Amino acid sequence: MGETPGGPYLNKGALCSTLGGARICQLAMGCAVIAMVTHSAGYSGSQGIFCMAAWCCCFAVSAAIFFLDATRLYSCLRVSWDNLTVTWAACATLMYVTASVVYPLFFVRSECPYEGCEVRDFRIAVTVCSILGTLAYGAEVALCRARPGHIVVGYMATVPGLLKVVQAFVACVIFGALANGSQFSRYAATIYCVVVYASCFALTALVVMMTVCKRTKTVRCMPFDRFVVVCTFLEVLLYLSASVVWPVFCFDSKYGSPWRPSSCPQGKCPWDSKVVVAVFSCVNFGLYLTDLLYSQRIRFVSSRVPTNSRV
Repeated sequence: MGETPGGPYLNKGALCSTLGGARICQLAMGCAVIAMVTHSAGYSGSQGIFCMAAWCCCFAVSAAIFFLDATRLYSCLRVSWDNLTVTWAACATLMYVTASVVYPLFFVRSECPYEGCEVRDFRIAVTVCSILGTLAYGAEVALCRARPGHIVVGYMATVPGLLKVVQAFVACVIFGALANGSQFSRYAATIYCVVVYASCFALTALVVMMTVCKRTKTVRCMPFDRFVVVCTFLEVLLYLSASVVWPVFCFDSKYGSPWRPSSCPQGKCPWDSKVVVAVFSCVNFGLYLTDLLYSQRIRFVSSRVPTNSRV
């Protein structure tokens, strides 16, 4: 039986390239982590469930991406494959980083637990494999990231595109803190901040979805790159206001407490959740501001240097 005119069935570039090696490492580390956690390391509580869910989700999606890329079946999907893969790699990197910090923080101790030293050793091995998985996903992002002087194959491979993923992830951290007894409904001002976080997250997710789904043509009366800049500028203004309003209505003595109450239980203290929201609000404000500066630069360059973009 001879070869088809279209060439080999499998994509050799997805199997025998540096990028393919990084994805194989991702699958190997993910498989090792899941196997060790279910075998002996174990997990419990909301922190353990989050870590296990992150590892399983990353393994499942990465396996699907690797299979579709190796078999060239991604061509049947109505998505921008380059944008989809780099977006997922960035998202998985952040999930693995979080799991690699949370799991040892809550489950690894220097002394042996009551289950025995074998359990501790497995938990240390899980942490090491999770860190290696983080490096593997980070390597994929580094390999796919757009560089000066190179043709940009997708918006999500640029600095603003990658920042969109980080912004959405930070927003999810804020939502988690808000849900953990933050008492945001006490004042209209803090409710306004929650609306800001939700609105900015929705706008960011919209830009990412439009890019991945190849809906980057003119949006109503403006080109897509200008639409992105307008959205980012609006998000900068909204986050600036929230970064000022939230601390005032949570830590000013008129509305709250500037110091952590001594009677506040560890892990379930509303004050702690308010601090997390305040800190990550400032972090996301910085990310959106950086995004705006880079987006302006890319729009300036792209208007003068034509590229064969596959977005």
